[in-house]
Amino acid sequence: MIFEVWAPKATAVEVDTMGSRRAMTRGDGGWWSQEVAEAGHGTRYAFTVDGEGPYPDPRSRRQPEGIFGPSAVYEHDRFTWADHDWKGRDLRGGVVYELHIGTFTQEGTFAAAIEKLPHLIELCVDFVEIMPVAPVPGTRNWGYDGVDLYAVNETYGGPDGLKSFVDACHRAGLGVILDVVYNHLGPSGNFLRPFGPYFAGFEGSYWGEAVNLDGPDSDEVRRYFIGNALQWLRDYHIDGLRLDAVHALHDRRATHLLAELAAEVDALACAVGRPLSLIAESDLNDPRMVRSLDAGGLGMTAQWNDDVHHALHCAVSGESHGYYQDFADLSALAKVLTHGVVHDGTYSSFRARSHGHSFAGVPGHRLVACLQNHDQIGNRPLGDRLPLPALKLGAGLLLTSPFTPMLFMGEEWGARSPFLFFSDHVDQELRGSEGTRRAREFVGYGYRWDAPDPSDEETFLRSKLDWSEAKEEAHWSLLCWYRDLIALRKALPELSDPRLDRVRVEVDPLARWLVMWRGELAVAVNVAQETVTVPVGKGTVLLASDEPISTDTDGLRLPAQSMAITRPA
Repeated sequence: MIFEVWAPKATAVEVDTMGSRRAMTRGDGGWWSQEVAEAGHGTRYAFTVDGEGPYPDPRSRRQPEGIFGPSAVYEHDRFTWADHDWKGRDLRGGVVYELHIGTFTQEGTFAAAIEKLPHLIELCVDFVEIMPVAPVPGTRNWGYDGVDLYAVNETYGGPDGLKSFVDACHRAGLGVILDVVYNHLGPSGNFLRPFGPYFAGFEGSYWGEAVNLDGPDSDEVRRYFIGNALQWLRDYHIDGLRLDAVHALHDRRATHLLAELAAEVDALACAVGRPLSLIAESDLNDPRMVRSLDAGGLGMTAQWNDDVHHALHCAVSGESHGYYQDFADLSALAKVLTHGVVHDGTYSSFRARSHGHSFAGVPGHRLVACLQNHDQIGNRPLGDRLPLPALKLGAGLLLTSPFTPMLFMGEEWGARSPFLFFSDHVDQELRGSEGTRRAREFVGYGYRWDAPDPSDEETFLRSKLDWSEAKEEAHWSLLCWYRDLIALRKALPELSDPRLDRVRVEVDPLARWLVMWRGELAVAVNVAQETVTVPVGKGTVLLASDEPISTDTDGLRLPAQSMAITRPA
């Protein structure tokens, strides 16, 4: 086989494999190559650059000994797929379920996650979104400290494990979305710098140095990340990518990296004959993110929408600190349900400036909304989740909204286990300072930061789901509520209609009730601590969170912290 590596500034590059070190030949564009006829699948190798190293391959497909060990040749064609009938799944009308492989089960592997797929099928979600799976230092991590971006964490099961998981999901009718990180690399085990100008030379975000997307030699750097995205979609049969913190991608080129990526992914979708989705995590509230390329947008299929989360969270929890302060009034929830965002050019108290732009004309399915996700739980000091009553109300609003709903693992039964921030840095300095750095990141968020040590293994173990909880009466009742809501959403077209201009909302911020009209359906919610009468006429109650729900000439009587979906006569 031929070993290749990009090292445009190097004067000598060698490949270290099969017991010998061989000089490589420089070719066009700074690419070096060397044929080693006897090398093949599983062969260990590394590169030496100007006498320094050996380093893993920047495009390593496998790191069997971890991020500090050699790379291994991995041939994609050796895996036998069984998903031949899979035609893909469109994000529109879908329900997404986010999970972390390491804590989704006690075993923390792809193989163990496959055993839980029947639960997701019964829940009737459409996509499984898995947090990043790139190799990381140590044995436990959220995944955002990843390096060797083309490889798969061996702790989870390596590349074959991921393929087996995707294959099983497809055979079960579930699409798979993979969370990828292109705005930075992890602080430990990152060996890209010796090979070339992968970094821009300045701190691009709190999490690390910016990648070089628009400086000298950035053409190949951009191809590094675009090639990575195409690998997951093509070679791993992934159906979509969630792109982490795209607002931290510093790119001043006429064609933004995201637009270039979107064009490449559109072309690949034509080639493989199935829809492929790109979902951006962005806090910009900029509708150009999800506008098509031919309309001058960046071509993302959808984006995460924090405004929906914040408005829902404030409504059902009563919290109003930090970035929640502009969402405390129930009128913020009314606005987000009809306009997509709260900050559409309005003043943001948390940012101390105006923020965002109108999303008029953008369909709701392009906005992925949630009541909980890994950030909104894990960025709390104690990783605490919402209590059951709040989940019931919040899920009722989320799953009847015009947006693409996303759940976080265990939410559907009200899991008691926290989702804490955890890591396992090999570098002792990083390991010892992780908690301090984490606390510094959230200064000004309104928390008293008293969190468990991220490096303590117990922090990780406490974050694993306890599946036995779902059998307890209160948790089973909540699980049935989630199942009923998703089933109703899929049965009634009004509930999945993404047209925001078709949504009407009546709200009384003082009495703490809200009615969201979805066509002729009324979603009535009482978040107050006492019974209220909501002005909805008599009709058929399709689904209710609590009994008794009664109607009279004055309207619909809702007990404290309850909701009902009705079809008024």
